[in-house]
Amino acid sequence: MLTQETIEAYCTLLHRELIPATGCTEPIAIAYAAALLHRTLGALPERMEIGVSGNILKNAKSVVVPGTGGKKGIAAAAAAGAVAGDSERLLEVIDGISDVQREEIETYLHTAKLTVSCVEDGLTLDIRITGYSASDSAYVRIAGAHTNVVRIERNGETLLDVPVVQAGHESDAPDALNTADIVAFADSIDLDLVRAPLMRQLALNMAISEHGMTQGCGANIGRVLLCEGTGDLVARARAYAAAGSDARMSGAELPVVIVSGSGNQGITASVPVVIWARERGFSEDALLRALIVSDLVTIHQKTGIGRLSAFCGAVCAGCGAGAGIAYLEGGGYDGVAHTVVNALAIISGMVCDGAKASCAAKIAVAVDAGILGYRMYTQKKEFLSGDGIVVKGVDNTIRNIGRLAKDGMRETETEILSMMLETETK
Repeated sequence: MLTQETIEAYCTLLHRELIPATGCTEPIAIAYAAALLHRTLGALPERMEIGVSGNILKNAKSVVVPGTGGKKGIAAAAAAGAVAGDSERLLEVIDGISDVQREEIETYLHTAKLTVSCVEDGLTLDIRITGYSASDSAYVRIAGAHTNVVRIERNGETLLDVPVVQAGHESDAPDALNTADIVAFADSIDLDLVRAPLMRQLALNMAISEHGMTQGCGANIGRVLLCEGTGDLVARARAYAAAGSDARMSGAELPVVIVSGSGNQGITASVPVVIWARERGFSEDALLRALIVSDLVTIHQKTGIGRLSAFCGAVCAGCGAGAGIAYLEGGGYDGVAHTVVNALAIISGMVCDGAKASCAAKIAVAVDAGILGYRMYTQKKEFLSGDGIVVKGVDNTIRNIGRLAKDGMRETETEILSMMLETETK
């Protein structure tokens, strides 16, 4: 029996996590910090010193910043935020950049002095920007979560100072998240309590997927999958999820509803479930309940991992999508649990080497694993406790994944970043 406290916690999670973002969230967080810096300084900074954690550097260096005419990287994100950003709009900070503003960003990148450095002190998500204009200076720091501002200074005076923690859902009563309660919540919740964020997720994420498929973006993974595949339901579920990432990674100026701080995870957790439900003729309410399962199962896995790591977040979302499809097809708790364990056993080794065009292909693979996990369940096949990192109980296996990603892959993260920086200097 769900407690009222659990019901409220899950509703809060969905409303807080399912928020829109225009562009990849790491460069957009940089743009948000720069826009806030401009507002604090009271002028466009003539010089900015941008310090970011390795995970931010990894996810911001190779992805196109929306509205910049195809520019990539940390300096481009900071310039866009400083010149054209509206800090009141958070992760939609640079939505709707005009042609005039685009030219101003171009000019600013050539005239302002912007320096970028990597800062490491244990936080995976850390952005620090200092800006100067004439004799004035300002400082903004975001840490723990993409919009979690922890410090603001102007001319050495502290305007905001809050404790630095790994903010976000990871710190909010993680014991409340378990697979049985997630399924029970999806079964029983009054959909009107969570309909708004779910409908927004459905509409925005399908729109960018349609854009990627019709316009052709990035590496065109979505189109490749449909051209090379059979065009069946599984192929379409994979292809449309990939197409959304194709568009997003190539700088499409369309918002995405994120999950666990990631647009790619938001697309992966939702689009395959929507495609599946529409093809199979399920009602809108059934689809929304399945999205609840997919979103919360994704968040559940990320709770033990954190916002950023060397573990590809598409894995979590692909498993979430498989769980949502299992729920949609009437699998209940048993179907969801077996699907997640099977899928994690298949794909838990995929690494994150930053946000870029190949994310779309990784999403396709993750969705395939999620659906394969479900199909194994329908045929009464499963991976058992002792098969690799699989242990008895879905939540225990999820805890093992958190341990693998957060602790076991620390050296992997260091090596990935080292390789990326070597490539940058060659």
